[in-house]
Amino acid sequence: MGDKSAFNSFLERMFYVPLDLAELEGYHALHREILSLISDTCQCTNVLFYLSTPPSLAPVIVRNLQHAGLGEKECCTKGWHKIVVEKPYGRDLQTARELNSVIGEVFSEKRVFRIDHYLGKETVQNIMVFRFSNGIFEPLWNRQHIASVSITIAEDFGIRDRGAFYEEAGLLRDIMQNHALQLLAAVAMEPPVDLSADAVRDEKAKVLRSIRPFTAESVDHSIVLGQYDGYRAEKNVAPDSTVETFAAIKFFIDNWRWKDVPFYVKAGKNLAETVTEIVITFQCPPQNYFGPAASCSYTANQVILRIQPEETIAIKFGAKRPGEAVITDPVFMKFDYKTSFTEAGLTPYHRLLLDAMEGEQMNFIRQDSVEYSWAIIDSIRQAVGSQPPESYPVHSHGPASVDKIYG
Repeated sequence: MGDKSAFNSFLERMFYVPLDLAELEGYHALHREILSLISDTCQCTNVLFYLSTPPSLAPVIVRNLQHAGLGEKECCTKGWHKIVVEKPYGRDLQTARELNSVIGEVFSEKRVFRIDHYLGKETVQNIMVFRFSNGIFEPLWNRQHIASVSITIAEDFGIRDRGAFYEEAGLLRDIMQNHALQLLAAVAMEPPVDLSADAVRDEKAKVLRSIRPFTAESVDHSIVLGQYDGYRAEKNVAPDSTVETFAAIKFFIDNWRWKDVPFYVKAGKNLAETVTEIVITFQCPPQNYFGPAASCSYTANQVILRIQPEETIAIKFGAKRPGEAVITDPVFMKFDYKTSFTEAGLTPYHRLLLDAMEGEQMNFIRQDSVEYSWAIIDSIRQAVGSQPPESYPVHSHGPASVDKIYG
């Protein structure tokens, strides 16, 4: 009953102001409503704006907030004014810079929260803990011991009712520029000097800045783009659309720790299963003593970080198969969040919204990382040029040519 009473009290404090996002008058009406609420009820004067809109509308909204006196630098109340911006942050490097410039005129960087709900997931936040609090892993986390890193963000459903958004964004902008590259940065970053937001984000930005640019010559063995069969028949999708719904890309990070270690990143819609995971594959021992079954691809040690649907960490290693012959088979040790911890964590959006209200920015994307990410995506698009995406069957593993990047 107490919870219901609190919820009803919360509902009583809600209000709704309809407006045309492109028309300034609606923002003035919102401003008047906020001032009226503060005057009538003496409520908290803090204001958090949340933008979940197509990237083309974000600059328009921010400008209108400024002109209506609702920006941080035009703030008419005693509390703070902050803004949360949903991805994608622009459409390319140029529009991202323009958006960052517009936002920067209205809100200081410490009041800007570029949200990616992946960064609020327990298993994503645990990547840094797993690496830097366990002495058995960090000494091996480099090019001398790791053969490859694979990141998969797969969904077994299509675009659903997001045709208009996907025609504007596509998978590279929707998934690769943010979710995928943020996971890559979390795996590859150097230890931060401390756990402050800027120290952690400094190291992630260095990774993104170090990713090798793509060229027309690297396309054939580094990039595969695809589009699932039936995409063009989806609602609000052009009948001749060349928008990609799948991407498999081989990245290289040109720095001391990761030089020439391939990072395979695959993401797509309407694939065989829904799964997000990171697989770190280690180098095989220099000598194989245990028979033909112990081929490297079969028994290579791996750390498997499963983000969803399960939240697990598994370690794959070799063990002797029972019997007289000495043959190695892969076995797994697995940690599961649900069975190991009794307390329930916050959902990603709950956690990130609380962080934004409290001013904690570590799990939000900084301006420089946004621009480094877009520079990478732009180089992919320029390298591919006008080459159309390959078609692939629904509930498959993607285009038939995807295996070529794993060479």
